[in-house]
Amino acid sequence: MASQGARVRAAAAEAVDAVVTRGRSLDDALADGTSRVAPEDRPTMRMLAFGALRHHWRLRAWIGRLVSRPLKRRDSVVGALLAVGLYQLCDTRIPDHAAVSLTVDATRALRRPKLAGLVNACLRRFRRENLAAQAADDDESRWNHPQWLIDRLRRDWPDDCEAILDANNARAPMWLRSNASRQSAAEYRRRLARAGIGSGPSDVAPDAVRLDEPQLVADLPGFADGDVSVQDAAAQLAARWLMASVPSRVLDACAAPGGKSGHLLELGGGALELTAVDIDAGRVQRVRENHERLGVDATIVVGDASKPEEWWDGRPFDAILLDAPCSASGVIRRHPDIKLLRRAGDVDALGARQAAILNALWPLLVPGGRLLYVTCSVFAAENDAVVGGFLEANDDAVEDAVLPSYNNRDLMRRKACGYQVLPGTGDMDGFYYACLARKVS
Repeated sequence: MASQGARVRAAAAEAVDAVVTRGRSLDDALADGTSRVAPEDRPTMRMLAFGALRHHWRLRAWIGRLVSRPLKRRDSVVGALLAVGLYQLCDTRIPDHAAVSLTVDATRALRRPKLAGLVNACLRRFRRENLAAQAADDDESRWNHPQWLIDRLRRDWPDDCEAILDANNARAPMWLRSNASRQSAAEYRRRLARAGIGSGPSDVAPDAVRLDEPQLVADLPGFADGDVSVQDAAAQLAARWLMASVPSRVLDACAAPGGKSGHLLELGGGALELTAVDIDAGRVQRVRENHERLGVDATIVVGDASKPEEWWDGRPFDAILLDAPCSASGVIRRHPDIKLLRRAGDVDALGARQAAILNALWPLLVPGGRLLYVTCSVFAAENDAVVGGFLEANDDAVEDAVLPSYNNRDLMRRKACGYQVLPGTGDMDGFYYACLARKVS
């Protein structure tokens, strides 16, 4: 029977293979392997899978040099296991002898014992020839991104492309959102300190707390009671931006998994009437669960935001948060599988979808109301191109370009319309914001 360490590596390899060969999301693939790994070893499983995908193109290039004959399709999981093994040797503090022996043992856990010799030989040759010190000879293996994504970043962000690529390949910090209806971020940081957990503040998000080291949510004081949530600081800008106009009736469109709507309700208290709509029934259940944990109440609807006639009650909203479905190119450091799951044609198709939703929701806004358009994308085709086209086509729409906080100015890039937070800026994820006001005729 394989050791627990070998089973951890086998589970990580199966998750990586599911992403690479079957197009599954990493979170879903890892969930399948959780039951086979002891709770104390699950962080290691996640670290190995995330690392192997984060550096997929570099690892793939090395495997191509180490394996003289391509693996058969049915043995693709062994290629993923090789990636997990190489990642351990070049990017972790795991001792080489343990990384090699446990990865070789994992071939048995994967029911591929005949390939143990190949895995052993490849890992030992990698160390012996010091392949990690050799420079990459192509863009993909140098930057660990698909070529189409590199090219698009170069086009949209010529002066920032390399910084974005580097940020995408870094590990994302764990940000929390303190429940402002119960305590300030400073007060929650003191609770963390009493629990022996180090943390820091955000310069731009008043409710944000950055952990010095990631923690299990079960170990966070008050998490189960709704005193705190996990949410990147850049995502936390949305609720306070929209609530600055003190609306009483708000729509959160494309609301799942409910982080932003929860924040809106924390800030608005019992006076805020909020409707949250999302097209995915499974993800809507996540909204309900998050709201229940926070102890907040909203009208939660399963529906297509681009077809409000199917779910809207006819009463206009004072404010609308449109967290538009997007490529998620701004959160790659948090979800490295995005680099493999997205395709070049997705971006323009998403831009068309976003424009359709924006046009459909605009009539639901009262004159004088505001709509905050948000994506976690860095691509113009999903951001200022969508908003700019909408402004040109709608005479009753104008951009409200006033930032909600003076501190935001240095962290947000002004676009032709709207503002962009680039990945890694202020240790935050990449987000785009554009605030639109409906003119009073």
